[in-house]
Amino acid sequence: MASSSSPTTPYLKHDVFLSFRGTDTRNGFTSHLYDALQRNQIDAYIDNKLDGGETIEPALLERIEESFISLVIFSENYADSTFCLRELSKILECMETKQQMVLPVFYRLDPSHVQNLTGSYGDALCKHERDCSSEEVESWRRALKEIANLKGWDSDVIKESLEGANYEWKEGRNPPSRRSSLSFK
Repeated sequence: MASSSSPTTPYLKHDVFLSFRGTDTRNGFTSHLYDALQRNQIDAYIDNKLDGGETIEPALLERIEESFISLVIFSENYADSTFCLRELSKILECMETKQQMVLPVFYRLDPSHVQNLTGSYGDALCKHERDCSSEEVESWRRALKEIANLKGWDSDVIKESLEGANYEWKEGRNPPSRRSSLSFK
């Protein structure tokens, strides 16, 4: 995508931020999705782009703020990671305060497990209740429920579409108030 700058949106450096559990999807689904976005000139940010010496969490939280869209790939073990959950809370904050577009993807996972915090998601949160503050765990519960209830995609549908996907950005890098769109055709 051609780079454009706007004095009203200096924080938008990336089109898409990918939030995912590396051990579940990095070397498969997420890497294929990232490659497809790049081929279609969509600047997707993935955490292996961090420069040496950067502290991972603060730098990633900044990248979330600098992205137009956050694409959250929920997988079986996503909620096991406090790091992923902190990212998710930041994504929800950006959705609410910066009108960031958030798109959930359910990777080999029934969306109801995330929406209702059951299965591996309920188990992970119970474990985190022993190790983390109740306020932080409650913010993760809220973020999981809010984002999982947004309109999203099943990973199998995306996987089938990736090979011939035609992604379109209308108006280039628009400020969130102008509502660019990303679509599969």
